[in-house]
Amino acid sequence: MVAQVHPTAIVESGAELDEGVIIGAYTIIGAKVRLGRGTEVRHHATVEGLTELGEGNVVYPYAYIGAKTHDLKFEGGDPGLKIGRYNTFREYVTVHAATNDGEFTVVGDHNVILAYSHIAHDCSVGNNLVMSSHSALGGHVATGDHVNIGWGVGVHQFCRIGNYSMLSACSKVVQDVLPLMLVDGSPAEHRSVNKVGLERNGFSRNEIERARYIFKILFKEGLNKSQAFERLHSENSSVDTDERVLRTILDFSESATDRGLA
Repeated sequence: MVAQVHPTAIVESGAELDEGVIIGAYTIIGAKVRLGRGTEVRHHATVEGLTELGEGNVVYPYAYIGAKTHDLKFEGGDPGLKIGRYNTFREYVTVHAATNDGEFTVVGDHNVILAYSHIAHDCSVGNNLVMSSHSALGGHVATGDHVNIGWGVGVHQFCRIGNYSMLSACSKVVQDVLPLMLVDGSPAEHRSVNKVGLERNGFSRNEIERARYIFKILFKEGLNKSQAFERLHSENSSVDTDERVLRTILDFSESATDRGLA
């Protein structure tokens, strides 16, 4: 099935449209854009820059995908944006290219980015993320998989967001968020385990209780960060190495950034 391009759309010479691509009215597709099979760009949306979208993505009206970085350190060249498969970008969403020549902002698969949200330069977004309206990821933010970002959340540059975590609405996230946990506040703090998110993603009752136990060690027993993780590491040596709850949190902590933990 050949691509369908509305007669009012502007598709610049050099753009690559795979089979089944649909380009709506008054859209703009830049010369270096590649759109995968079945991707749809709806009316009045823009996709430009060195931008690649995989199969089955949907870009809603007035979204702007592949815009130039906001980073004032930009020195030219051809940085870009790589987007995986089956993502949804709702109205007025913006996703920016990376800053340095040859580098890419990356968005994975099966993500839902709701209206007016922003993914900044050099971010790395995992899979199965839901990002509610009016939220924003600053530059170089890295998220894991199955993350839920509430309405109006702002995430500071260079923060990391762990797998299966939840960022409550209107939170100001200025430090790393552990996997499996829920943060809330301004600035955000770890408040509890992400019980609902874990249940929805198939974690057992025992695994959720294990996550609660780890949360108490980290945040409720008066231990500093080093003491808490030393205790968790000592427990890890005596439990099943396949236990994904503790292992997921320890693996995340071992690659911690300078931001520290919320």
